[in-house]
Amino acid sequence: MDAAAMKRAIQRIAHEIIEKNKGTHNVVLIGIQRRGAPLAKLLASHIGNVENTTIETGTLDITFYRDDLSLLAEHPVINGTDIPFNITDKDVVLVDDVLFTGRTTRAAMEAIMEVGRARSVQLAVLIDRGHRELPIRADFVGKNVPTSRSEMIAVKIAPFDAEDCVLVLDISDGGNE
Repeated sequence: MDAAAMKRAIQRIAHEIIEKNKGTHNVVLIGIQRRGAPLAKLLASHIGNVENTTIETGTLDITFYRDDLSLLAEHPVINGTDIPFNITDKDVVLVDDVLFTGRTTRAAMEAIMEVGRARSVQLAVLIDRGHRELPIRADFVGKNVPTSRSEMIAVKIAPFDAEDCVLVLDISDGGNE
């Protein structure tokens, strides 16, 4: 996906969120660190433009909720959680870049439940690549990209990258496109 295709997918997801929730009066967006955070801000901007409102956004660090924490680096990088609003009785839309095994989403749901009791938790992802290990599915998907286990999806987005795009990399040959 190039930048234009990403923008179209984000705009479509924004409209789907509005439609499913019958407006935005109770919707908040929470981006999963790292690349889910800027995606949540982009979605909030598009939703705000369509509905002429401001959507509250936050960021969620799931590091300590991962089931593979012991397999990560000895000192994992903590990006921080910033949810400056109450999520109790809100329709929370978790936003992430790629849905793969479902383990990140499971960790995010666990983390969210420690923050408050949301009325509902929905999931928006830019890319769904399949290969689920848990019974989790996204409510809103920008694009389904069937992949093999020897492939990786790389989402590039500001402020982390110089360009906005999505690449499929073959990790069996060193990460080439």
